[in-house]
Amino acid sequence: MSELVIYGSYGYTGSLVAEKAVDRGLDPILVGRDAEKVTAQADELGVRARVASLDTVADRIDDAHTVLNCAGPFSETAEPMVDACLDAGANYLDITGEIQVFERLKRRGPEAEEAGVTILPGVGFDVVPTDCLAAHLAERLPEATHLSLGFDTSGSLSTGTLKTAIEGLGEGGAIREDGNLHHVPSGWKTREIDFGRGWRTAVTIPWGDVSTAYTTTGIPNIEVYAAFPESTRRTMEAQRYLAPLLETKPAKRLLKRLADRYAGNPSAEERADATVYVWGEAAADGDERVVSRLRTPHAYALTAETAILCAEKTLAGDAPPGYQTPASAFGPDLILAVPGVERTDDDVRASDEAEESENVDKAEELGNVDEAEESENVDEAEGDVSEIESDDETAEGVDDEVIEKREVVEEADDDAAVTGESDAADEEESDATDENGETSGVDAEADSEANSDDEARPDE
Repeated sequence: MSELVIYGSYGYTGSLVAEKAVDRGLDPILVGRDAEKVTAQADELGVRARVASLDTVADRIDDAHTVLNCAGPFSETAEPMVDACLDAGANYLDITGEIQVFERLKRRGPEAEEAGVTILPGVGFDVVPTDCLAAHLAERLPEATHLSLGFDTSGSLSTGTLKTAIEGLGEGGAIREDGNLHHVPSGWKTREIDFGRGWRTAVTIPWGDVSTAYTTTGIPNIEVYAAFPESTRRTMEAQRYLAPLLETKPAKRLLKRLADRYAGNPSAEERADATVYVWGEAAADGDERVVSRLRTPHAYALTAETAILCAEKTLAGDAPPGYQTPASAFGPDLILAVPGVERTDDDVRASDEAEESENVDKAEELGNVDEAEESENVDEAEGDVSEIESDDETAEGVDDEVIEKREVVEEADDDAAVTGESDAADEEESDATDENGETSGVDAEADSEANSDDEARPDE
């Protein structure tokens, strides 16, 4: 009998995933390090439970067909769990959105293919909708050389998601350029984007697609954007100068304690009412450009849906062995199998750009986007009028000391910190431990005070 194991099932997102699995008629085995929490959850859902840490999990999943890892930060849990899955001959899925995790697991693709095992990270809001949109755009414009993705959402983050974002503070942003991953400053570039409900100001973020969309499409230049208010954008810019402080363990420990004290998790009502707007644009040399959009449910609700959808397909034997992304494994229409998701397509030519610029000006007059003077480097001439600054202008306009730190990380070792910020829906319980059995990467005192498992993001 094929067995699905959900590891880290009792964090915020993990619990949504476990509930969705039961709702879909699956009989998952719930695994976690806290015996009281995992057994109580299993009793409530009427399924089986096992107690294990990362050090002992290999012995507890020897009968698993597929393991769905919901325990973050995945920078600590993913590789130990992949080791356990390869030993057991089990497929590995997770809900990460962390760029360095995708890059590290990708390097293990040949090992997994030889073992006949699938390694499929990012089956939540990070990165199923954007990965599927990237694949769809690549099909629409096979000669594309540039890919831009983004999303516009509202609502609060879970405590675990916030903690994962705190872990990435001070590490800046990331893009892909000419096929290579690059560090860029936080809040590196700004664009005016119509996500499907009017023009919004969006800024680059280090989202997982900087890694996964390249694997899926082969498009060599990739940027990811998120719509944020001006206050958030200015905070991101400030990180360029506060990075030395934000990278310290005491600062992160303090911020995590504040998150435990003051942050909450999105309610069922919030998850039910929210809509996420996802946008993508593929461009080729010349004037050809295509745009597609998605409308999806709330990021955490979507994570539960897509994680179990991918698990079902993997259990059915539909996932190819080796390293995969959601769209490389199951195609660009995977996201359309989720209830409530809609996709639309636009064709955009260079001749349309004057009209688009006019629309942006009108939107600004109506207050739908920030005033023009808030964007210092608006491109008023040619090219994509939605870009606030060109690559050359950015290189000159960004603080010199920061931009000099930009580095290629494609072949970096495992300690390279190209971290993904999430949105929404990721990781739940921080099960990573060091040799002494204490929580790795998080101060033990803070972990004790929190008395709960870290959830890594939403994603998302």
